[in-house]
Amino acid sequence: MATDLAAAPAADAARDPVRDRGATDIADRVVAKIAAQAAREALDRVPKGGSKPHASVVVHRDAARVAVTLELDYPSDVGRQCGAVRSRVRSRVEHLVGLEVHEVTVDVERLHSAHTRDDTPRGRLS
Repeated sequence: MATDLAAAPAADAARDPVRDRGATDIADRVVAKIAAQAAREALDRVPKGGSKPHASVVVHRDAARVAVTLELDYPSDVGRQCGAVRSRVRSRVEHLVGLEVHEVTVDVERLHSAHTRDDTPRGRLS
């Protein structure tokens, strides 16, 4: 009986507790929604008349590549805001989903100027 007890710990050590728990698959569209929300959190604000950030994600095994499309106010520090979006998206996806994020690309689709948002008529006054 002593030999059976001595063999039991060796059998337990050979088991991988992570694999024994199973696997969880998270759809790409779910990761994209998390990335878009993280991009909104990172921005100072969504421009008036602009659309919220959108994200697309490609997941391969335990790694993700994220592409974020957004609109910004003009004038603004575009580089700082894009850097903040990259950082926030990477940290939130890695923390919430557990995927390693290899790349976050940010595409600024449109800049919104206060002059283009002005609703007053332009041109000659009569």
